Formats: sequence, structure tokens, C-alpha cells
Amino acid sequence: MPAEARRPEWTRAHADQRTEQRLGSHGHRRRKRPHRLGRAPVVAVAHGLEAVRVAEVLVSRPGAEPGRRGSGYRVGARCVLTAAHVVAGPVTSVRVRVDADRPGEWSADAHVVLLAEAADVALLEITGAPSVPGGSEHPRYAAVPDADVVLPFSAMGFPRFKLRTDSMRLLDDGAPSQYRDSCHVTGTVSVLSNRREGTLELAVVAPTGDSEPQRSPWEGMSGAVVWCDGAVIGVVSAHHRSDGRGRLAASRVEHWYDVLSAAELERFHQYAGLPARERLGSAADPVQAPSVTGLAALPPDVPLRQLADLVDALVELPSLRNANSLALVLDSIDAQVAANSPRDPRLRMDVYGIVRTCLRYPGTLDQLLETVRLLEGPSSEVARVDQEAAQLARQYG
Repeated sequence: MPAEARRPEWTRAHADQRTEQRLGSHGHRRRKRPHRLGRAPVVAVAHGLEAVRVAEVLVSRPGAEPGRRGSGYRVGARCVLTAAHVVAGPVTSVRVRVDADRPGEWSADAHVVLLAEAADVALLEITGAPSVPGGSEHPRYAAVPDADVVLPFSAMGFPRFKLRTDSMRLLDDGAPSQYRDSCHVTGTVSVLSNRREGTLELAVVAPTGDSEPQRSPWEGMSGAVVWCDGAVIGVVSAHHRSDGRGRLAASRVEHWYDVLSAAELERFHQYAGLPARERLGSAADPVQAPSVTGLAALPPDVPLRQLADLVDALVELPSLRNANSLALVLDSIDAQVAANSPRDPRLRMDVYGIVRTCLRYPGTLDQLLETVRLLEGPSSEVARVDQEAAQLARQYG
């Protein structure tokens, strides 16, 4: 076991307790002219996410400052890609760890070779790390289309809600040690969201339960690389609490070219294989966004009889017929809905109450429907829900 496994868990990815959490620190964006890079192409692979390359980034800070914890990805033989705010500011050491408590576990010291706070990305050079298959190759990078499409994505990191207690390994004072397990996140990218910020909006299943509601359950996920169709499309950078627990923001690859200097882009190319802008590909196979009409404009006093068809469709969804998954759905939307819904042990009455409560808080009914689409995936039951929602919207259009 590495020495750091015996240390108490770093429970803060950063000292910042703002409502909009950066999952590690902060950074200010600046806009610059895009640069064209005249250089030879690099060898890239299209394997997609590989668990043996996913890294924990452990940061020690001076004095009594709490340490930071983030995620990263090995994008070359000696290089880990992460978020800039994870390693920004005064630090005493940076260490990366891969496959903790598994046969292939290793850890190594690292130092920052690129800190691009404008894009919230950083590159760490590691020493003494073992080789991995294709270790000298770089991933493929891609832009997402600026169009009305929805893209699937995956990412892997170490968020706070995956904190575990290990009673088999005790600290010096006899207390159980703690560790964070890995989290393989899948979901969809809402391409046209967050255009002003220059980030990708990642729709995910929200984690359930939280003993510390004043903190983000996603702390530590910063730096996780976002994948689509075998290509890197971004790096997780923030959890905006106002977006709910089912949304993350990620620094998008194509935005890097707008805010990084020519020297920073050249170094990114050298260490991590980022291609010149004109050589950047596009995330393939976008799925046209389903034709779903929003229900935010519905009045709060829609008669029950006009909600009947939508409620009938909702109660057929497996995710609402199970108490645990229904709780997960409610945890993924505005907390006011769960707090104010008149719950009932009869499923149909319960769903009626939830839908009526959503109508009192504009936008939350759309949140509810979007969450069940994410949980259920494409199905005939979901198609019926969308059909009834569209019909209801037309009645009040």
C-alpha cells in the first residue's frame, strides 16, 4: 500500500465554498486570437477511455492549507492531463496514483509543465511511471458540432460521493482509513448549453444522499477527461450548484484554441498530442436531438383530467415503479419538488402529486422528464411519455 493510503482522506477538493464550485479552485478566462500551428501531425490512438490510464491527482499545499484531490488521465508516456485549478496556486507536491489497491497499482511524483487557467487545463509530467500498452501514443481529440444535437459521453474520476471507509486499514489513532473509489460516469452532452462560458454541459445521473449538503458531491471529479466516440472532447471543470446535482461542466477542446497562447498550444502538442486546429476532427455520429417540447409554460393549475394521459405514461416507466429509482429521479431535480410533493403509497397518486408540484416550480417538470429519459434510454415507454408531453404542450401553446 502506498504511504498516502494511511493518511486521512482529503475531504475538500479545494478551500472555495462558493455556490458555484470549481471542484478544485478557480481561474479567470481570457480571450485571445486563435493561432494556427505549423507542425507535423502526431500519432494518435482511438481506443477511447482506458481504466489503466485514469489517475488520481493528489496535491499537498504549504502549512496548514488543506490538500486538494482531483482526477486526470495519462495522455502519453510521461504526461497526465487534468484541470488547472486542481494544481494551481502554491503547492508543496503533486503526486499521481493509478489503480489503487489493485495488482497494477503505481504512483509517481509529478510536476506541472503547463498551467492554462484560461481553459482550466493542466499537464503534469510524471517520473518513474511504468509503461502501459500504447503508452507513447496520444489520444484522439475532437470538437463537438455547433448544432442541435445530443452526444453520448463517458468519463472516469474520483468524486467525493465515492468516499468509502476501510475498517481493515486503521490509522495511527485506530480510526478506519478512508479512500475514494472510481466513478465511471456516462450520460449526454447538451451541445448548445453553456455557450457563453465555453463549456460542455454534461447530463448525468445525480448521486443520491448527502451527509454534507453544503458541499458538492462531485468534488474531486475535476480533471476527468470526457470521451465521445473514442475521442477526447473536454475535461471536467466545474459543478455549478444552481444546475442541480445532475449536471457538470467541462472545458471543451475547441475552446482551448481560442484562449491558449501559441506557446501553450505548442507545449500541449509536444506533451499531449493536441493537433493543430485545422487538424482537429469532429465527434462522430451525433444523434439529432429528440423533438421534445418544453413544458415550462404550463400554468400551475392544469386540471387533473388533462394530466391523466401524461401520468398514465409516466407510471409505466420502470424507473418510477421502483421506490429506489424514483428516489433517484427526485434527487436529480429541484429539491423543492421532493420537499413539497404530497407523497402517497399508491404509485399513480404519487406521480400525480409529483407532477402537480412540478407545475408550481417552472422548469422542474422538464427536469423530471429529462431525468427519466436519461435513466431509461430509448424505449417505447419513453416515446409515449414524450408523445403525451407534446400533446399537453400543444393544448397550452
